[in-house]
Amino acid sequence: MAVDELQAIIQRCQILEEADFKGEDFNLFQVAGQKCLEDGYAAQLLEVVQNEKNKVIIKNMGWNLICPLVRCILMYKQEDDNREHCLKILDLLVQLCNAKELFLGLLEQIEQTSGEQVCKTVMLLLQPLQTVLFKLQNKKAYSVGLSLAVIMNQLTPLPVPYTKQQVQEDKLGLCQCCNAVVDFAKPFVSEVVKNMEKSSDCNDTELKEELLKFCMKSLKYPLLTAQLDQLESSDEHPFRHFCMPNQLYRSQSWENKEFADIEQKNSAESLACLSYLMFVHYFGIDYFPMVFSPSYLLQCNMAHIEELFESVLLRMEDNSLLHQYLELSNFITVPQNLVKVMTLCPIEHLRKKSLNILQLFINKFDAEGKYTLFRCLLKTSNHAGVEGYIIKNIKDQIHLKVGDNNWFTGHHLVSLLDLVLLLPDGAETDLLQNSDRIMASLNLLRYLMIKDGEYDNQTGVWTMLAKIEQNFLKPLRVGLNMSKAHYEAEIKNKKENRRGCSNTVCSVTVSGEKLPAMTTEMQLQVLRSALFTFDLIESVLARVEELIEMKIKAREENYYH
Repeated sequence: MAVDELQAIIQRCQILEEADFKGEDFNLFQVAGQKCLEDGYAAQLLEVVQNEKNKVIIKNMGWNLICPLVRCILMYKQEDDNREHCLKILDLLVQLCNAKELFLGLLEQIEQTSGEQVCKTVMLLLQPLQTVLFKLQNKKAYSVGLSLAVIMNQLTPLPVPYTKQQVQEDKLGLCQCCNAVVDFAKPFVSEVVKNMEKSSDCNDTELKEELLKFCMKSLKYPLLTAQLDQLESSDEHPFRHFCMPNQLYRSQSWENKEFADIEQKNSAESLACLSYLMFVHYFGIDYFPMVFSPSYLLQCNMAHIEELFESVLLRMEDNSLLHQYLELSNFITVPQNLVKVMTLCPIEHLRKKSLNILQLFINKFDAEGKYTLFRCLLKTSNHAGVEGYIIKNIKDQIHLKVGDNNWFTGHHLVSLLDLVLLLPDGAETDLLQNSDRIMASLNLLRYLMIKDGEYDNQTGVWTMLAKIEQNFLKPLRVGLNMSKAHYEAEIKNKKENRRGCSNTVCSVTVSGEKLPAMTTEMQLQVLRSALFTFDLIESVLARVEELIEMKIKAREENYYH
């Protein structure tokens, strides 16, 4: 009988000194105790643990009962007496056992759980674990950090409830568990806050850093993937409670270097979520220094905004985002705002980052989504460089022919080309200012004429040839001739003026903008650079005109034959 076996090992160990306990004794005690629990003799095991004569035995061996105890507690129903006995045994073990051994036993049990049992196990063991941690004298900060890390590692694979109904149902107990984890951490937070002003104790500093690491991890999970907008609807929302510890880093005057070191070790996603909580939902905003200007805050948060957006996009497969999402206003305003950063932001790396994210955003849409987005950006960007970039994307889509790419052939493409193959002001268009757009348009047209035969005409380009010549090619040729003549005349005048005084300083106007004062030689370099740009445009234009002429000639020969 299980109880008899347990009594036998207890009687044997009672006559031994603590130092004389052997590995065999530990194993026999664990096996007998586990059998008692499994066979329903939890009450008898409780009597053994309560017996003062067994205090030394329980102190050294009791932690081995953690695993079977947890298993039985989770197995028994709430009203079962055996469950109540098991809970009392657990409480006694926390009081009597060696703190270090019990700490490792509790963490091991949390690590070994999985699936639906994770939150139940964590919530069961949080209070015992908290009590044991306060008993630890050495490496307390490390032990608190390890506990929080193990707990978060177990919770992270669980899906975060998204809708209000899912939050209310809380099938896996994640919402309830997150609240319990906050309560678990609170005493340690209070300890740090209380001691910070009194001393600079090394252990307090280490504990503070461990707690900050936990805050940063919790920002990534579960807060980053939670529907945080629901926080505004109810003060009782579980994730509102979970946000509270993340005010830690603002609630005290942390040294900048300390927090910077922790920031570097955590993902930008966490910092983006932190900014969102603070500046959108105003968590901790009362502790935020008011000396920072709005423009400075925008600069600081821009990287977080972009990192968060990029991170979310990278989780998606290319061509997987349905075009219907563009009916939502945010899906249009976000790329438009990226364009503003690309063209107006004075910080170079942010401009480049925005360009990369815009391309990533484009890549995620299906063919119709890309088509719609291209039309929108061509109409709203008001920037020749951006328009040139979009036109290059159009060319790439025609070339790729991914999936249902009918949106980049036939009448759909013809409609798009109407926006591309034109000069906004006809022959008087500023060709230098619009050179990026013009070059991209010419390269696209040349590509279409080479790849799409006149008789195939899948793209529809040959059908609209007369319109292209009227709205784009002819005005471009006239504009080029006028611009080249103007700049060549300017160069001639500058050279003649240089003979009188080679070091003259004056201003020059290029593309409607007055440039800073320059020497004559500098002005000549600017003018020659403009001429070089015109030559590039003219070379591609000449190739397009040559292709058209070849097609016309081939058509005439076929007609006469």
